[in-house]
Amino acid sequence: MATQFGDKIRELRIKRKLLLRQVASKLDVDTSIISKIERGERPIKKEQIFILAEILKVDKDELLTLWLADQLYDVIKNEDNANEALKSVSKKIKKK
Repeated sequence: MATQFGDKIRELRIKRKLLLRQVASKLDVDTSIISKIERGERPIKKEQIFILAEILKVDKDELLTLWLADQLYDVIKNEDNANEALKSVSKKIKKK
């Protein structure tokens, strides 16, 4: 299942003309792991996002936001009250 994060990573990698193996080498992981991350079949560790942002020359906050959005979606995607829960969380965050 595709993810916002994975789609963005693939888009940026292609835009920068980087091969999967080049990104994998810099992250010190196997090429298949990067491919799975791009396809949304495997999560990436939060710590790796900072390195990936440097490799892809993109703002780390953009990648972190997409990563977190995918995490939230994965938790609530099958819940009937997902929208209400997100609204509640949003209100709580705004109060901080």
